[in-house]
Amino acid sequence: MPRIADHEQRRRQIADAVVRLISDHGLDAVTVARTAAAAGMSVGLVQHYFRTKDEMLLHAFREVSARIRARVDERIRDGVAHEQPLARVMADVMTEYIPLDEARRAEYRVARAFAGRALDAPALAEVDTVGARQLREDIALAVHNGKECGEVDGSLDPQAAAVRLAAVMEGLALQVYREPEGAARETVTRCVEPLLTAEIAVVFTGECRQYTS
Repeated sequence: MPRIADHEQRRRQIADAVVRLISDHGLDAVTVARTAAAAGMSVGLVQHYFRTKDEMLLHAFREVSARIRARVDERIRDGVAHEQPLARVMADVMTEYIPLDEARRAEYRVARAFAGRALDAPALAEVDTVGARQLREDIALAVHNGKECGEVDGSLDPQAAAVRLAAVMEGLALQVYREPEGAARETVTRCVEPLLTAEIAVVFTGECRQYTS
């Protein structure tokens, strides 16, 4: 009986190959031929799924985004299961976007490569803009929920708070990414948790009443 191709698995293989190429050699290393070699496929098979470099990059970016989203959702479920206050959950969630280990560093490099490419590609720029907007909306929703459970002052504007926290998170991510492995990166990395905690505390100023009977 002929084997049925697992198209989603092949697309993931191609995305993984793109991520490895960008992480190891930068965006210029990504070509259809090199991606095919890294994925263990023929050029023709890769072109069957993606005709251009931009299509491969877009798919890799979406794959990376989905992985981060899955980890974020797991953090949220874990926080709820352990009855953690929203401020603690927010700190855990925001940390997932910061390149504190090699896996997240590779993901971050893909995101930066995608954003750079998007400067000259309107279709990619739209995807980048929508992703950034969704992140702010997610944070704003957490702030809104914080109002309901008592952790956030009722007069606080969720959108303004979301812009602030997103900016802090993105700034910390860039600071960490810029440092090569070594003492300088370790110094920056040590600052991440206390800075995130301090900024989140400016927004989530109250006590959580969600789990009190």
